[in-house]
Amino acid sequence: MDLDVFVSAHRAEWDRLDALLRRRRRLTGAEADELVTLYQRTATHLSLIQSSAPDPRIIGRLTQLVARARSAVTGTRRASWRDVTDFLTRGFPAAVYRARHWWVPTALISTAIAALIGWWIGTHPDVQASIAAPAELREMTRPGGQYETYYSSHPAASFAAQVWTNNAQAAAMCLVLGVFLGLPVIWILFQNVVNVGVGIGLMTSAGRLDTFLGLILPHGLLELTAVFVAAGTGLRLGWTVIDPGPRTRRTALAEEGRAALGMAIGLALILFVSGAIEGFVTPSGLPTWARIGIGIVAELAFLTYVYVLGGRAAREGETGDVAEPERSALQPTAA
Repeated sequence: MDLDVFVSAHRAEWDRLDALLRRRRRLTGAEADELVTLYQRTATHLSLIQSSAPDPRIIGRLTQLVARARSAVTGTRRASWRDVTDFLTRGFPAAVYRARHWWVPTALISTAIAALIGWWIGTHPDVQASIAAPAELREMTRPGGQYETYYSSHPAASFAAQVWTNNAQAAAMCLVLGVFLGLPVIWILFQNVVNVGVGIGLMTSAGRLDTFLGLILPHGLLELTAVFVAAGTGLRLGWTVIDPGPRTRRTALAEEGRAALGMAIGLALILFVSGAIEGFVTPSGLPTWARIGIGIVAELAFLTYVYVLGGRAAREGETGDVAEPERSALQPTAA
């Protein structure tokens, strides 16, 4: 492509588009049609210059011009309560449902590893000794020890807020860092699994596994499920870098990344519920069966929400991505 000739041939169109965008008054119908046509042609010109004869100055001008034109054509849109409702009843559950082939195996494998670590620690006194001194282990596992008082050592409201903040940060890190081939996600997940496994092993060695499960299950079922969803989604994002499928890598990462961002918001809400249970239900005076029952109900409600509402929305084509008008415009590849 002879860039000078190309610019000379189309400069008048670009100037005309710029003039229409600067109009203070409302455009007539014919002018609006002309603006749309010039926007499409200028976007094509930008694509051709980028691929054939990249010139930073011209590309900068056309990029700005296309962005302004797209804003004028599509208009601005404000979020409404309907957007919130659609996100909670369709977008978020559909995104979680679509990622089930990643987070369900992640949950099963992680649970198995935690149980294996717990068995290993619980049946090997030498491993227990490497974790802490015998006196410290007794202090942690005895009735009224650190494992039990942990959930009631702070006011319920502040403790719930602290737990929610920590878990939401961990989930967000899994979603964001997944793009690095999923490796940071595996490390974050492994740390959580080890912590649970150590608790199982130490309390088992003290003959108090039932007490430990009574403390962790009320909130842990929903909390760990949210962590597994975040980790599985992060791993899927990492795999998208390796194998984007029929889409271009850039398009695939953009689509999956936007869906992951939405999931971060949704999972923060789910973790808020689990944090409230951990702050108010786990340390309460309710019988163990009642506390565990509340945890099971919360977990079943979430799974029903995902598989019923999310499954239905996913089958209707919902992906969890933002609405099409909110996505970045794809540049044409041909004139």
